[in-house]
Amino acid sequence: MPQSLARVVLHLVFSTKNRVPFLKDPGVRAGLHAYMAGVLQNIGCEPILINGVEDHVHILCNLSRTITIADLVEEAKKNPSKWMKEQGSAYRDFFWQTGYGSFSVSQSNVEQVRAYIGTQEEHHRKVSFQDEYRALCRKHDVGIDERYAWD
Repeated sequence: MPQSLARVVLHLVFSTKNRVPFLKDPGVRAGLHAYMAGVLQNIGCEPILINGVEDHVHILCNLSRTITIADLVEEAKKNPSKWMKEQGSAYRDFFWQTGYGSFSVSQSNVEQVRAYIGTQEEHHRKVSFQDEYRALCRKHDVGIDERYAWD
């Protein structure tokens, strides 16, 4: 077969460092999500949906067959972090947490995950980021060491 094909859909989750609510302003948040979408497109990882609330982001995207998950996350954090710092002095101390969650999504569940990510504001009226992250890890059978999960 002369052609290499892949369809790997990922749900990425990461927070601001120490969950500082830097993303309270809906306009700044929307701008950040749009900027992140451009970054993903530039590295061949088609964004499906990017959304979040004041202290974290969810990314649903296709993983390019030529990039690792770690490199995808590095790109999704690095330049958007620089962009945030250019949004004014209130954002000069903006950083993402060191870690992240990466969860595989079967094609048959893409719309379900998209709906979940699309309703983050409503969801987080009832559930904290930490409880959400714990639940995602349980659902995907990923063990976490909470001593290192919350930087």
